[in-house]
Amino acid sequence: MRILLANDDGIQSEGFAVLEDIARELGDEIWCVAPEADRSGLAHSLTQLEPLRLRKLAERRYALRGTPADCVIVAIRELMPALPDLILSGVNSGVNIADDINYSGTIGATIEGALFGIPSIALSQHYEIVDGERHFNWEISRRKAPGLIRRLLDLPHVDGTFYNINFPHCRLEELQPPRVVEQGRRAHGYQVDRRLDGRDFPYFWLRAAHEKTDYLPGSDAEAMAQNAPSITALKIDMTDHTQNARLKSLDFSG
Repeated sequence: MRILLANDDGIQSEGFAVLEDIARELGDEIWCVAPEADRSGLAHSLTQLEPLRLRKLAERRYALRGTPADCVIVAIRELMPALPDLILSGVNSGVNIADDINYSGTIGATIEGALFGIPSIALSQHYEIVDGERHFNWEISRRKAPGLIRRLLDLPHVDGTFYNINFPHCRLEELQPPRVVEQGRRAHGYQVDRRLDGRDFPYFWLRAAHEKTDYLPGSDAEAMAQNAPSITALKIDMTDHTQNARLKSLDFSG
């Protein structure tokens, strides 16, 4: 199996090394094309106003000065001899659940893969903060992801659909069975900090400040809170088909 790996944390990130371990259990031709630095929060954005610089680090391993979606496009259009059989994005440092899915560069890479018609899966690992530092149990992703991916690949491919898998932070013995869940919701949590630079000119810094809220039953957020890996099928098509049907009953000719 030919597998393309991408992410948004950068090619040198710890989670990307975990992703390479996962991919080696699934296929024998692994291509790595990832941002040269952290590109978190860029969603499905493209770089169109500046050049994309590419560095070859090793055989089938490249760092790109671009976004996660850029990485997928450059890999497929320029580097790979044929389309990949599978695209894996991650393993992200932190979960991509609820409304944060809309901002995620990890998800952005899988969206681009789905646009190419390729089975694409995003993987993310939760963490805890102790004394201001993030602590991960990467063994959860490393051990559990290959089996989940194989099961997803056994399903018939649905054009325009991709998958989002999140792994909770806990000890292995506390891990619960995986759950198929819906994308959750939570209150908008991004705030703006106003600061001053060295010359007292103002600048602004976005800050995530999500308040703890009740989790929707059957959601990805609930699964994380209960130490269960979450699996969600997502779609490129953002049409609200129910509301669209109501719109068709209105007269817009006047």
